[in-house]
Amino acid sequence: MPETLMESELFGHEKGAFTGAVERRAGCFELAKGGTLLLDEIGDMPLATQSKLLRVLEERRLRRLGSAREVELDVRVLASTNRNLKQAIGKQAFREDLYFRLNVFEITLPPLRERKADIPLLAAELLRSLSQKHDCRVADLAPEVAALFVNYDWPGNVRELRNVLERAVILCGSGTITAVHLPRTFAGRPAPTTSEPALRGALEPGMTIADAERALIELTLRYTADNRARAAEILGISPKTLFNKLREYSAPA
Repeated sequence: MPETLMESELFGHEKGAFTGAVERRAGCFELAKGGTLLLDEIGDMPLATQSKLLRVLEERRLRRLGSAREVELDVRVLASTNRNLKQAIGKQAFREDLYFRLNVFEITLPPLRERKADIPLLAAELLRSLSQKHDCRVADLAPEVAALFVNYDWPGNVRELRNVLERAVILCGSGTITAVHLPRTFAGRPAPTTSEPALRGALEPGMTIADAERALIELTLRYTADNRARAAEILGISPKTLFNKLREYSAPA
């Protein structure tokens, strides 16, 4: 955001204050009168704007761009950042006096990897809201998926957790989310392997094509945690064909 536009957004402007200012406009500070204003990513604010912000916080009044009149303020200010502001002060990228003026009460929110006990609760709430959003009926996570989530470091924090769950909810549709519903690039997902004992014993020389087909279908169903729609997709057949083959094998349909 250009610096002049940022000042206009925060402090407002008068008609004709700059090109495009066709009418008087109140800024965020005025609009938040009697309430709370959140300044997100405060560490990215230009130094010149920091100076003006400090003056507004100190004097509890502001002057719109192009105005000679000051406006009294009654606003509670919250500021957030993902940057280390003390390091930014050392690099002269953030004003020390503004830091101390803002840092009256500090709340440190640790990354998700440092509060893994919160992951099951967050996942449950996200599953509820995402299922509602996409008109799905997903109930919960399979135990192995829950374990993957707790052991994963989540470099993207809650946003990454939400994205992974949203994809899984859409793919799953209903029931329980299993590992097959997770992205292939998800670092916590175990890679499929052809060296597992089930596969080594499933296909052997001398088997008929029918026996090999049945073994492959059963193995795929185990891999998808009995998600037949997903198994049919992996096998390259229709769900109806899979249903018919399972009926031929006298398996529950």
